[in-house]
Amino acid sequence: MQFPKTLIAEELRTFEKKFEEQTITDCTYENFELESIEEFPNLLKKNPGLKGLNITIPYKEEVVQFLNSNNQIVEAVGACNCIKISGGKLFGYNTDVIGFEKSLRPLLKPWHKKSLILGNGGATEAVTFVLRKLNISFDIVSRSLHTNSTLCYKDLGEEVMSESLLIINTTPLGMYPQTDQYPDIPYEFITEKHFLYDLIYNPSETMFLQKGKEKGAMIKNGEEMLVLQAEESWSIWNN
Repeated sequence: MQFPKTLIAEELRTFEKKFEEQTITDCTYENFELESIEEFPNLLKKNPGLKGLNITIPYKEEVVQFLNSNNQIVEAVGACNCIKISGGKLFGYNTDVIGFEKSLRPLLKPWHKKSLILGNGGATEAVTFVLRKLNISFDIVSRSLHTNSTLCYKDLGEEVMSESLLIINTTPLGMYPQTDQYPDIPYEFITEKHFLYDLIYNPSETMFLQKGKEKGAMIKNGEEMLVLQAEESWSIWNN
């Protein structure tokens, strides 16, 4: 569903690779582009054989209105990225949460108790859900302060950076093809104790991650999260 094209292409490749490696020949994973969420019911009518869908931005929140039922995670975060279609009904899930938690948790150190979330888009709610679960406090950083953020980029001085040792980029800055872009944070205050996590996975090492790596920080991109959430979606569709 709609953009970003890079994200959709990677999702397609993930499932195509799975089908090839496991010799799965009775399934296809296809892209359906919509100009607006109002086209969603017509999409379902035109494709009665659909067993499930992944939803990408900007529709993760808007699609919730069409669900017949959703799990507790969808209710908590207000966003759905996975739908199972069964008996003519739509059941909503959020596998972003599962993918993010499983990819983040093993790398956390005892000092990763406070974090900065860069951006407040469609993936932010999944990230905050996991951080609350893991008892990691957070500030949401945006270009200008509003009801869904707690800090602006200009507020990120040495004190804030030294306290927030986990930094998560949820913005598209640095995603292919604009690989020269990166969040405007004071990288001079990054240390070896910092952990920089970028939800972007193309390129595999964004400028955000490169700048953290240069300072000795631990870094991770979103590729494992993508694979883990895809596997969880597959499990939901086939359960």
